[in-house]
Amino acid sequence: MRKELKIGIGAVAVVLLAAALYIFYTFDPEVQPVFPKCPFLLATGYECPGCGSQRAIHSLLHLKIGAALKYNAFMVLALPYILLGIYLEYFGGKRRFPSVEEFFFGRWSAVAILVIIIAFWVGRNLI
Repeated sequence: MRKELKIGIGAVAVVLLAAALYIFYTFDPEVQPVFPKCPFLLATGYECPGCGSQRAIHSLLHLKIGAALKYNAFMVLALPYILLGIYLEYFGGKRRFPSVEEFFFGRWSAVAILVIIIAFWVGRNLI
């Protein structure tokens, strides 16, 4: 690889890292949300299962687990499941643990997850 190309890639990486750190330390989704308001919330006054996810992720990145659970407990509690799916799909987990993949991502898992999401959706608006 040419020296100029390596320097260019390094410069782009430094700029991207600086931008990410700037956003990490200055951005607050409470004050300046990135996404528009939830259409379901605007139309009904009730929160959907995804409401609060942006604030929850922001809180998790700043290691404020209690605040993240307050904003969207389902999203926080679903992260291990999501990470397990990534591991099984992209890091060889399927070959090592086929029974785990079958149990958590098998035939009925989509139905079970849908039931859990609907239960959370109803529950968060009753409390």
